[in-house]
Amino acid sequence: MKSSYRQLAIGNRKLSPETLMTSYGYDPFLSEGSVKPPVFLTSTFAFKSAEDGKDFFDYVSGRRTPPNAQDAGLVYSRFNHPNLQIVEERLAVLEGGQSALMFASGMAAITAAILAFARPGDTILHSQPLYGGTETLLVGTLAPFGLKAQGFMDGLHEEAVTEAVAACTSKVPIIYVESPANPTCGIVDFDLVTRAADAIEKKQGSRPLIIVDNTMLGPIFQQPLSFGADIVVYSLTKYVGGHSDLVAGAVIGSSAHLVPIRKIRSAFGMQLDPHSSWMLGRSLETLHLRMERASDSARKIAAFLAQHPKVDAIYHPDFIKDEAYQRVYRKSARAGGSTFSFTVKGGEKEAFHFLNDLHLFTLAVSLGGTESLISHPASTTHSGVAKAIRDKVGVTDALVRVSVGLENADDLIADLDQALSGL
Repeated sequence: MKSSYRQLAIGNRKLSPETLMTSYGYDPFLSEGSVKPPVFLTSTFAFKSAEDGKDFFDYVSGRRTPPNAQDAGLVYSRFNHPNLQIVEERLAVLEGGQSALMFASGMAAITAAILAFARPGDTILHSQPLYGGTETLLVGTLAPFGLKAQGFMDGLHEEAVTEAVAACTSKVPIIYVESPANPTCGIVDFDLVTRAADAIEKKQGSRPLIIVDNTMLGPIFQQPLSFGADIVVYSLTKYVGGHSDLVAGAVIGSSAHLVPIRKIRSAFGMQLDPHSSWMLGRSLETLHLRMERASDSARKIAAFLAQHPKVDAIYHPDFIKDEAYQRVYRKSARAGGSTFSFTVKGGEKEAFHFLNDLHLFTLAVSLGGTESLISHPASTTHSGVAKAIRDKVGVTDALVRVSVGLENADDLIADLDQALSGL
């Protein structure tokens, strides 16, 4: 049998991502013929020679580039390990990037990506709203270290982005975008962001990196690297992990851009452990099936909610009635995914009453699991964001976020209907 664990094509046929997720990057005959990768529970790795040890440390430290980037050698599990490398190779293939790095959480991935390129006094230009943890990182955690943040809420019209660029009073090393946004599903036109990066380069002499949080739709329904993004970040906890049983993050992009991020990861000890890496490899095999099924169900549920008299507004990409929004959405994404928000008539009291009356939805934060989850962002995931900002970006007390899982869509609709009828 031919060794094919890094084979991307058969003859002239390029292999599909679904096929590659079951085998790419893993050679069974390096692990006693085991069809599935074992979990490599070791902290350190033996060198065949002292020369290998010297070479491998040079490679992982970034002092030298290995002849083959995929075979840089194993040193110590804070730097690399087999379970990590297998999944990183698959993520890069799936996203269309040269390389990928996995982290112990999505926030670790985001933090490392920012710290690798931003310096005290710099300004991070970013879209709004952002995931609450990211918003807190930018305007709270990193502020004492001299980093500034400048947001723009309208990512669909050039004037709004241009105004935000003009408001930046120091060097801008990064334009950080979350699209669709959590939890309002607001989106950003990647073409506008690219033009903003061009304008900033003319102004300051260096081009800012475009970093996109692709957690909500990627990598199945959206691939920002193909629209000009330099780096994509993920909370792998969500759809890629997909079973609500692990916490992880990733950064994907060119090999050159990932070099300084890798150094941050190694120095700070942000590495993902072997068991969680193994679980992610398991999950990648069903990612297409899970995301497509859940997205189909979410669209059906959103259509029901859009007509319900107790629902004020719905924030699902297919149901946002804005011409500019739909133009950008249809251009950049294949589907709307399975996480969206809606507002119930009233405020926090009515939202809590509705949530407490549900039977099939689990009242919990996070998203992208096999089970349907529902939450109240203003009092949970975005509670650390100032109320004035929450209200400004649409994370109101009446807003509810739902992550549709793999249950029968009609059963979920029945549950939502009975809870809404009690308001």
